[in-house]
This record gives sequence, structure tokens and C-alpha cells, in this order.
Amino acid sequence: MNEEKRILVTGAAGFIGAFLAKSLLEQGAYVVGIDNCNDYYDVSLKEARLAMLCSFDRFTFVKGDISDSSAVDAVFANYQPQIVVNLAAQAGVRYSIENPQVYIESNLIGFFHILEACRHNPVEHLVYASSSSVYGANRKVPFSTEDRVDNPVSLYAATKKSNELMAHCYSNLYGIPSTGLRFFTVYGPMGRPDMAYFSFTRKILKGEPIQIFNHGDMYRDFTYIDDIVRGIEAVMGHAPEPNEDGVSYKIYNIGNNKPEKLMDYIACLEKALSEAYGKEIVAEKEFLPMQPGDVPRTYADVSDLVRDFGFRPDTPVQEGLNRFARWYKEFYGGKED
Repeated sequence: MNEEKRILVTGAAGFIGAFLAKSLLEQGAYVVGIDNCNDYYDVSLKEARLAMLCSFDRFTFVKGDISDSSAVDAVFANYQPQIVVNLAAQAGVRYSIENPQVYIESNLIGFFHILEACRHNPVEHLVYASSSSVYGANRKVPFSTEDRVDNPVSLYAATKKSNELMAHCYSNLYGIPSTGLRFFTVYGPMGRPDMAYFSFTRKILKGEPIQIFNHGDMYRDFTYIDDIVRGIEAVMGHAPEPNEDGVSYKIYNIGNNKPEKLMDYIACLEKALSEAYGKEIVAEKEFLPMQPGDVPRTYADVSDLVRDFGFRPDTPVQEGLNRFARWYKEFYGGKED
């Protein structure tokens, strides 16, 4: 990818957005980031990510919400991005059950504003975050982008599937080259506190029991943040060629292609924390039934990612969790909170 590209990253204070922006800046790109910095989780984490980005001269931050069309239009008018990576979204499956409205505002209305801006300010490529949650309770594994995804089990999943349909429509009608990326359980340093590994760590260090759903019979295709960033970068510089219908539109999975049993993942986390804190750390466990909106297994088929870009995520879970545990101790100063 040309280092001089002007790239807009929405959700730049978020987990994936910040690490993508950092990598692009290190390669010499001009990056404009927009984020509303809401308090869905610890704002100090978002501030730390932004501080990391603001050390680069080629980074510009705009505090704004993509659900505000005037804010989106102003960013496109002022900075004229050539590539747009839409990572701004209200995340979380369980939160969508309690607070559906914010998902409609951010994930549907916000994405609509991005599409409209790309329509009126033509871009070379729109890359946007979808999610493994679109596969719902599919029994066939591994999950392939060729599978039907018509049975979402959460509103979050439904909004992400809607994003794919909206992008296809805009690609077809207005010639916007677009690529959707279905991310699989992203983890790593500076991650989202609502994710299991992060909340487990907080509780384990406080001596509180961790809640393990479906009595531990869960499998996840845990994907380390650096692999997610490498996957996005591989896709960004290659807008999809028009398909047989003349539509420049693609969907890819980005996952580790190796589902881990949740109990094994927890064992890896215990080992990582024990090494980081220099003492044996074992979680107290509380086993519970499956939660609404959850699925027992995720497993990414990444064969098309390998075929088209020669890229396959490959960070071992133990290595990724070791990095997270060291960061957690450093960021929180060794405090068990």
C-alpha cells in the first residue's frame, strides 16, 4: 500500500482501530481518526490509545460520532480520505440485549452515514468490520463466507449482517469498492474490558470467582490483535475486482483457524498471570448455563484469505496471553483491580 495514502479510521480510540492506526502511521501513512470516546468501558484505556497515536505527526484526531451525519460529512470534506476503514461500532453481544437502541444508532445509522459519505466523496476502498457473530448458531464448522448467515442470535449480529447487505447495495448502486471483515474473538494488550479474558483477569486478581458459561463447553477462535491488524492491512490496499455481476464487493473471515476450548484458554491465562505476577494464580470458577445470544463454538475458515493474500493468522494463544498479562500488570501498576 502506498505510504502516502490518506486513510480514515473510524473508532480510532477503540481496540482494533488504535492498533491499526498505529501500524499505518509507523509505515508513513496519513491517518485521520474519529471516535466519540463513549463510556461503554473504561475511558482511560481509550485515552491511553489516543495518546499513543497522537505522538505521530501524521495523525489527526476528530472527536465525533458517526451517527452524526454532519460530523461524518465534515471529516470527508476536510480530509478527503482515499481509503476508509470503518471500525466504529457498538460492540458486545450481551450488551445488545439490554441496550438495543445504541446498536441501531451506531451500527446501522452510523454505517449508513459512512456509506453516504463514500458515495458523495468517492474512495478507492471501503473496508469495514463485520463479525463472526453473523454465523449465529450455525452447526457446520469451520464457518465459511459461503455459508448462509440468516439466523442471528443477537441484535449485535443482526446489525453486522445488515452492514454487509448495506455495503453490497452501495457497491452495486454507486460503485463503491467494499470489503467486509468478519473478526473472530479478538484479544491482546489494551483490549476491551468487556471481553472474557480481560474481565476474567480482573476478577482472578481480586480473588473473585469467574463465570464460565455453558458449563465450560465453549470453543472460540481466539485471534491476536497483531494478526487482525495484519489481515486488515493486507486487504486495504487491494480493492476487490468486480464479480460476475459487476459488483466490487468481498467478505473475508479473519480468525486464528484453530478453535480453543474455553477451559484450555483459561488455563493459558492462569499460566500467563502466574508468570507476570511471579506467583501461582488459579481462578475460582463458577459454572453456569449458556447465556442468551451466545453460541457454543466459533471456527474460521480462512482459506480465501490465504488464497488471495497469502496471509494466515498464527499467533499461539499462550504467547498472546503472555503479552496481555505483562501489559495488564504494567498498565494497572500491579494493582489487583
